[in-house]
Amino acid sequence: MTYSDYKKVFKQLQAKPVKMKVFLKHNAPKKLDFGARTTLCKICGNPRGHIRKYGIHVCRRCFREVGPKLGFKKYN
Repeated sequence: MTYSDYKKVFKQLQAKPVKMKVFLKHNAPKKLDFGARTTLCKICGNPRGHIRKYGIHVCRRCFREVGPKLGFKKYN
C-alpha cells in the first residue's frame, strides 16, 4: 500500500471510529523487545558493531573517535 493510498484509507476511516481502531491495531508498527535493531549507537544510530559494555552504547566506528576522550588507550 502506497502512502497516498494509506492517507485515503485513513481519511475514509475517520468517520468510522470502531473500524479506525481495528485498522490502527493491525497496522501499527511493532515494538521490538530483542534483536539487532533494539540497540543503536547513540552518536550515529548504527545497529552494527554496537558496544554496550560499561554503558557506552556506541558503535565500533564512533568508539574509535570517542574512546580516547573517555579514557580508553590503545595498546599495540
